[in-house]
Amino acid sequence: MESEKIVSRGDWLAARKAHLEREKELTRLQEQVMAERRQLPWVRIEKAYRFESAQGPKSLVDLFDGREQLIVYHFMFAPGWQEGCDGCSFLADHFDGPNRHLKHHDVSLVSVSRAPLAEFLPFKRRMDWHFEWVSSHGSDFNYDFGASFTPEQVAQGKPLYNFGTTPYLAEDLHGVSVFVREGDAVYHSYSTYARGGDVLLGAHHFLDMTPKGRNEQSTMDWVRLHDRYEETPEEKEKSHDCCHS
Repeated sequence: MESEKIVSRGDWLAARKAHLEREKELTRLQEQVMAERRQLPWVRIEKAYRFESAQGPKSLVDLFDGREQLIVYHFMFAPGWQEGCDGCSFLADHFDGPNRHLKHHDVSLVSVSRAPLAEFLPFKRRMDWHFEWVSSHGSDFNYDFGASFTPEQVAQGKPLYNFGTTPYLAEDLHGVSVFVREGDAVYHSYSTYARGGDVLLGAHHFLDMTPKGRNEQSTMDWVRLHDRYEETPEEKEKSHDCCHS
């Protein structure tokens, strides 16, 4: 314990009130930025994208599922992979809870990956996820929306990711794209990449309230697929209890 951190209740309250002013500044700035985001212009989608789903082939309009707004998560699962990346899986662990509410607020949430559907559905079942996850295999969708790159683009080493600001050298990366529908007309309203998806990570916001914070040496170096965490002796004992078998 750091002795200089231990103070009286009065001193703690003074420090907390000072920090509260900073939190309020951040909240006001965040609200301003979100309002500016909602005012961004739209681009009409002219290409006829096709996706494979567990229910059969779907168009981009079909992914809206009758709603007017669509959030697409570009999930890193390339053809030939056996598992999704740890970071995308960590984020996907946050989908099913909010999705119970989003679908009742005119928003559909769908994950899209380049791998064929049959390659990632077993992983989805293993992770016990229930959100819609479709394949863009054979289409330009992930390429057109800045989440996938050809081997030639990767070999060139140019910073194509995150609107040309980030030189990640990989064929598949993560991101979020948002679309809006008016009848059968679909428009692209927003995309974000890299750290832009961090706002969706509720676990991070819990950790950010604690004294140790995220307690990592590099971004999300502690994250594992949720069935790969090492159990404590107490957790192991509980998992073998007859009431939890």
